[in-house]
Amino acid sequence: MNVDDVGLFSALKARMGWLSQRQKVVAENVANASTPGFKPKDLKTQDFASMMQGNAPSEGIGLSVTRAGHISTESPGQTKVRAVKSPDSETTLDGNSVVLEEQMIKMADSRMQFEAAIGFYQKSMDMLRTASKLPGR
Repeated sequence: MNVDDVGLFSALKARMGWLSQRQKVVAENVANASTPGFKPKDLKTQDFASMMQGNAPSEGIGLSVTRAGHISTESPGQTKVRAVKSPDSETTLDGNSVVLEEQMIKMADSRMQFEAAIGFYQKSMDMLRTASKLPGR
């Protein structure tokens, strides 16, 4: 059995991937803090309702199929990451609207969420290891 077959692990993997992409986008925003006319970007937020309502496989989490041919699905739901323009609260005279303090808050928030996802992943693996041990060992 592959760990990715378990829904919790695949959801945590997708979440960590999204958070990793968000860190890259925020780092790009910080790198362009002095670029005239640069508008900061952020990723479209993930929420459960939008994942459940996704019609295309790339928009939703996909369906669990218990029997082959029961429900036709093109491919398992892999969420695509798209950057959206997210202007911060201030714009300088040169048109740059990156506020470093707001970007640092986004980076810290992403880091904390990533660490929480890693914690859930590790605890779930520990539970699987405990459940798979032979009694008395």
